[in-house]
Amino acid sequence: MYTRPLYQTILERLAAPRVFMQVLAGPRQVGKTTLAHQIRKILTVPSHYASSDGFSLRNEAWIEEQWELGRRLAKESTDGFGALLVLDEIQKIPLWSDVVKKLWDQDSADCLNLKVMILGSSSLLIQTGLGESLAGRFELIPISHWSFQECRDAFDWDLDKYIYFGGYPAAAMLIKDEERWSRYIIDALIETSISRDIMLMTRIHKPALLRRVFELGCIFTGEVVSYQKMLGQLQDAGNAATLAHYLELLSGAGLVSGLQKFSLNRLQQKASSPKFQVLNTALTTAQNRLSFETTKQNRVEWHKLTECAVGAHLLNASFGSKTETFYWKENNKYVDFILKKNENLVVIEVNNQQKGKKSRGLEVFTQKFQPTKTVFIGEGGISVEEFLLTPLEACI
Repeated sequence: MYTRPLYQTILERLAAPRVFMQVLAGPRQVGKTTLAHQIRKILTVPSHYASSDGFSLRNEAWIEEQWELGRRLAKESTDGFGALLVLDEIQKIPLWSDVVKKLWDQDSADCLNLKVMILGSSSLLIQTGLGESLAGRFELIPISHWSFQECRDAFDWDLDKYIYFGGYPAAAMLIKDEERWSRYIIDALIETSISRDIMLMTRIHKPALLRRVFELGCIFTGEVVSYQKMLGQLQDAGNAATLAHYLELLSGAGLVSGLQKFSLNRLQQKASSPKFQVLNTALTTAQNRLSFETTKQNRVEWHKLTECAVGAHLLNASFGSKTETFYWKENNKYVDFILKKNENLVVIEVNNQQKGKKSRGLEVFTQKFQPTKTVFIGEGGISVEEFLLTPLEACI
């Protein structure tokens, strides 16, 4: 049974005295529910699991019913642990955080040792509820997309497979049938994330536009695209603020992010054109018509996909941390990625054998901002494989 590295962290927090509820938040199909069931199995204590996923009639009363079942187990427990209540996909219930706050505070006042684990597919949506009502009552455990290290350990994948197939664990068994694999990614992950994790949870005035923003993000991943250019390519596009909001929702669902241009001025960062970055390479490869072998043989496509894998790694590895990821561009001078943590600036250049714009961009950026460190990935630097296997903390 493979367990993700976060497994031990969650175990330790639940074994400690009841102080906070544990919140596991992240994209769909990255193993949150599997982690929860593994935790329940190894703890061997009274526990109750319930999910609101797939049920449109779930409401606040449903939460109270599940909580009462957990309370009953805690009261009947004869050891010091009490009991564990796991609520999955809870963000789909309106006003869920208000109900949870009331029930949690009641148990705290009654000294009832009911420990609670909450799971949610969209970090953006679940954190909205957390911030509104549950301040000081929870610890957030971000669950990101699978890393190359995890896919290598769990599925014995080499680097090329990870770069192309992206590492959704449930899809790993399908990669020998690429047509079946791509349909799974499109139907079970992309469509479900957009139609259920975003559209049913948030008021979307232009659903077709949201899908087109996602498609553009996949097609132009790794490229800087201005909002004005997007408006020119999209019908019924509304305005730049609408596009930026939809991109933020897609990022919160673990699909496509828009990196901001690095600047010492936060307002300029916010106003910059986004660099599209898919958060899992499978989101783009599943939708194109190039097979695994054909893509590997196409040098331009493979370079683009490799840079995309590096960008996804940076965002996923820094998910929930203080490390921020940017790009930088000035006129025709360009830098792939910039990491910022506190006062440290790290430049990441991928496939640096490509001279010209990128080398001039690095020179200008270095003169302007004096980065703490520069990391070259590819020929003349660290290999892609070694970089993806190195903890992000070691780069900063």
